[in-house]
Amino acid sequence: MDKYKIDSHKLIYHPDRVSDWLKGKDIYPIYTEISPSGSCNHRCVYCALDFMEYKPVFLDRQILKKRLNEMGLLGVRSIMYAGEGEPFLHKDMPAIINDTKKAGIDVAVTTNAALFDKKKADEALVALSWIKVSINAGTKNTYAKIHCTKPEDFDRVIKNMSYAADLRRKNGYKCSLGMQIVLLPENAKEVFTLAKLAKEMGMDYLVVKPYSQHPLSKTNRYKDIKYSSYLNLAKRLEKLNNDKFDVIFRIRTMQKWDDAKRNYRHCFGLPFWAYIDASGNVWACSMYLSKDKFCLGNINKNTFKQIWMSQKRRKLVRWAEEELDTDKCRVNCRMDEINRYLWELKLPSGHVNFI
Repeated sequence: MDKYKIDSHKLIYHPDRVSDWLKGKDIYPIYTEISPSGSCNHRCVYCALDFMEYKPVFLDRQILKKRLNEMGLLGVRSIMYAGEGEPFLHKDMPAIINDTKKAGIDVAVTTNAALFDKKKADEALVALSWIKVSINAGTKNTYAKIHCTKPEDFDRVIKNMSYAADLRRKNGYKCSLGMQIVLLPENAKEVFTLAKLAKEMGMDYLVVKPYSQHPLSKTNRYKDIKYSSYLNLAKRLEKLNNDKFDVIFRIRTMQKWDDAKRNYRHCFGLPFWAYIDASGNVWACSMYLSKDKFCLGNINKNTFKQIWMSQKRRKLVRWAEEELDTDKCRVNCRMDEINRYLWELKLPSGHVNFI
């Protein structure tokens, strides 16, 4: 059971923000993704953001803290730290997580967890809503090949997340602990092994997700992958599910990858989220990270309010809603399900009053 709606969307829980958008009002994003680090300690073979070149740049904690306090007051509800690099390469990451929570914003991290040691867990777990670990194999040798790292990192990740599970249980923390695997030909036979391991460790879930080709990515070895032959994995994995553990097999997302038909022609999702890279640039969409048109400003130079309420952003949003061709967008982009929902709200079919 996908109780976190990972394979769907959560705008249904924000009717006030959606209502304001429908009325044409300026709204602040519900969700923001922030990359605290441009650098990464792994070089995964499927990495979508390899074109960002893993630069050793890091957000300034004090400037970010000011922006977080501002964003909390403006109505930003959640922040996920992930992006083009590994979050825990930032030396202040546990403090940044706590800064975010103190600003009144729900906070989460997507990480490879190789650096999420006991000290970091002790400092950060209390403030996190969830942590999701990218672990793309069920054995250390396959893991090393896919992550392009040493096999020992696999053991390190298992040790780190086992400690996090024990720490959560001991202290009664509410942080959800999850793992995710990008389903590839190289790891398909190890998904069940990983799922069993995740369950034994005390994880709450394992997400099995499809690859998604970023148009700007240097990597394209999986661009023609098809998932129809892998869907039978879902039933086998279901056997591991119980009231404490779920395998979230993203069948809907895989089917959309194989047959990328959209019910929307333009993008309505931009007002509901933002992306901030490791240099402090605020982007309207992560698919266009190299296009100046989509760069709204920089938090090192301006407040978030100044950036978000700028004429540049308003003009871009209007263009996206009226002219952007979504057939050229990334399949299964983060705003896909939201766009499907908003398109139906804005342009409903007939007979909607016959509930």
